[in-house]
Amino acid sequence: MGIDTESDIEANIQIGPTDKGMVRIFVEAAGGLEIPMDFDPEEAEEIAEEIQAAAKAARRLGRKKG
Repeated sequence: MGIDTESDIEANIQIGPTDKGMVRIFVEAAGGLEIPMDFDPEEAEEIAEEIQAAAKAARRLGRKKG
């Protein structure tokens, strides 16, 4: 499965600070799979920028199809 492959897998995501000054992205998927990922604040900001850039690109692609 690649980044462009659609999936029917459902998951929940939570994002918040930890008591150690990190940013945690916590993913919970069907079957009890839990993935906690901790990032320092600078890494978290880089991830946020990548998400925003991907959202902008997705909007552009959506407009081309529509």
